[in-house]
Amino acid sequence: MTVRPALLRSVLGALLIAAVVPLAACAGTALPVAGAGSGTASAPKGSDVSLKRIEVTVAHGTPSGDTGWVRVATGTPVSLVVTSDTADEVHVHGYDIASELAAGTPRTLHFTADVPGVFEVELRKAGAVLLHLQVG
Repeated sequence: MTVRPALLRSVLGALLIAAVVPLAACAGTALPVAGAGSGTASAPKGSDVSLKRIEVTVAHGTPSGDTGWVRVATGTPVSLVVTSDTADEVHVHGYDIASELAAGTPRTLHFTADVPGVFEVELRKAGAVLLHLQVG
């Protein structure tokens, strides 16, 4: 099998972009895109992709619930519910999604996991990583 140099450069360039884009996507301004409460979202009609509900509670700086590595298929609608005993800001890296948390009040962020990669979900002020979202 002969590999043409131009084809090889194109493939390597695409792989480099795929590896760098998730890291660079976090550099923009965070957008408050979610409402308060613990509402739910649903997949579009006719879709065979189920909603992935992720719930995390933070008490005394320690996260519990769906922590660690949480895997979702690309294209999955996600409902991320975070409750903290202190006011903070939850941030989903790579998706540029952030929302303020009031102490003791659940905050739900709805988004579609359409960017493949591994992304930290953190409390910004505390600097605490809640989970790693693995999309792919």
